[in-house]
Amino acid sequence: MSRSHHLPSLSALAATAFIAAAAPVLAVGAASATENDACQSATVQYRIVGADGNVVGADWTSQGGFHQWDTVPGTVEVRLAPGQSVGEGCKYPVSLAEYTAEGSTWYTSGHQTMLDKATVYLTAKDVAGADDSGQTWQKLNVKSPDCYGQIDLYGDDVTYDGGTGEGHGPLPYEPDNIMTPYHLIAAWNGGDKECTPSTPDSPTPTPTQPASAPPATPSTPAGSTPPADETTPPPSPKPSTTPPTSAHVPPLKSTPSPSPKPTPNGGKQPLAETGSNAPVGLLAGGAALVIALGGGVVYAASRSRRSS
Repeated sequence: MSRSHHLPSLSALAATAFIAAAAPVLAVGAASATENDACQSATVQYRIVGADGNVVGADWTSQGGFHQWDTVPGTVEVRLAPGQSVGEGCKYPVSLAEYTAEGSTWYTSGHQTMLDKATVYLTAKDVAGADDSGQTWQKLNVKSPDCYGQIDLYGDDVTYDGGTGEGHGPLPYEPDNIMTPYHLIAAWNGGDKECTPSTPDSPTPTPTQPASAPPATPSTPAGSTPPADETTPPPSPKPSTTPPTSAHVPPLKSTPSPSPKPTPNGGKQPLAETGSNAPVGLLAGGAALVIALGGGVVYAASRSRRSS
């Protein structure tokens, strides 16, 4: 076989080497695209179920806002609205929290105290379908308040009890416009009595004065009378709206990745790598191999021409 017949073989070998070098890069790129696919927000539906198992009020709904309860919503069923595509492994926390309050509406709720909370996690199996006659939906149950109270349905698993640390958040407080919980879906207010009735003050006994000494009348210190033009400052204006609500809830945050193991270069990326962690060094090595093989092809061609 002549030297000229080796040229196609060398060219094919060079092309094969280049493809072999580039294939890992393409595979890593495809894997990175898959890993970056995140769970999207989902729409939650709910309904109130009475002690007899029958639906109270409207059936499945995503209606938000603040509602006045006629019957305390003791059990709330939740599901994901139909027609949604929920990926495997995606979870959506939904919580129901019960608070005592100082009034029967958001604007009169004042100081609130959390009494009870329940949380469930919705997944792809909780998406409503065309025929759900045999479907069992997840339920949220909290204690029923027997006084002024507020019940919140919201789309996360944080406990808004005024505690500190991970998993806790600030208490809702209307005077300071603290509009928690976040990701509020809907809320109910009601009640017809104070949660902590005020204790009547006991009458203070008046000391008996001696008959010979009439009770002394305290004199008003000079300058203690407020100026005539001094007025009481007006009360702070109340917010014109209730906290915002939305049935679109975010997915549960994924567990953070474990810390990477130490590497010989101190954890720094090689200069050949890019921000996407692509193995460009491998591709560069493949390119160098292609160049070397190409040089061999040129050299062989030159020898062939000189010998012919």
